Amino acid sequence: MRPRTGIALTRFALLSMAAALVTIALKATAFAITGSVGLLSDALESGVNLVAAVGAFVALTIAARPADERHHYGHSKAEYFSAGVEGMMILVAATGIVASATARFLHPQALDNVGPGLAVSIVAAAVNGAMARVLLRAGRRHRSITLTADGRHLMTDVWTSAGVVVGVAAVAVTGWERMDPLVAMAVGVNIVVTGAQLLRRSIGGLMDTALSETDRQAIEAVLDRYREVEGVRFHALRTREAGARRFVSVHVLVPGAWTVQAGHDLLERLEADVDAALGGVAVFTHLEPVEDPASWADGRDHPEGRLPRP
Repeated sequence: MRPRTGIALTRFALLSMAAALVTIALKATAFAITGSVGLLSDALESGVNLVAAVGAFVALTIAARPADERHHYGHSKAEYFSAGVEGMMILVAATGIVASATARFLHPQALDNVGPGLAVSIVAAAVNGAMARVLLRAGRRHRSITLTADGRHLMTDVWTSAGVVVGVAAVAVTGWERMDPLVAMAVGVNIVVTGAQLLRRSIGGLMDTALSETDRQAIEAVLDRYREVEGVRFHALRTREAGARRFVSVHVLVPGAWTVQAGHDLLERLEADVDAALGGVAVFTHLEPVEDPASWADGRDHPEGRLPRP
């Protein structure tokens, strides 16, 4: 399936914003009822969710803009900035959570009205869980790193809430008040891992990381068919992705005696086949005569100035 435009995807960001507002209200209520620092940490993470959802809305709106004179390849990389900001916000939230938990560990306090507070927290977790599933499904379907990042963040929030609920319940059962801040600390560490993963993926996209191994194998399968059937050769295969968009470029070497029309027709078929194999991709080809040694130089640093003939 071809990725949809950012404008079509902003509705998911709006849904995420609405869910964040609901969960903030619920978790803040749970904290007010119980005084649990674990539930406070959970509420703080939902605040980060709201900021992330707003950033996702802005990024998807920018990513939907068409190519212009200053951005010939469009604006789809804006999604990586959103994912990076979300990762940083997650790390900031984790720092605040750990600081609050440390203070409470040193100065433990009794919890109040644990039952009602946990019930409210469970409802909030259910809201986040439903929203996370929607975002993750949309992110996979439309190849949106922004929606995927938001969905993963919300799913982390669900597991965070589950851990907090267990910790607060354990305090109520055992009477060991330091269990509450210990759970909050564990939540903070878990959030750090999620934030680091988002930052790594965001940086990878901004650095034009190659497509996945699965995508590259699909491209090679198409090229192999042309090698066998058409007798042509290829080199200088390069791939990258920018948000929901993927790009492939390759040099195609054909007999020098071919007419321009014959070469053009082959490239048209090749580009269409690669596009179909990956379910939507921008393909750039460069035609060269196979007999000319200079055709094999691919422009990258190489000990011999060229790559071995495939």
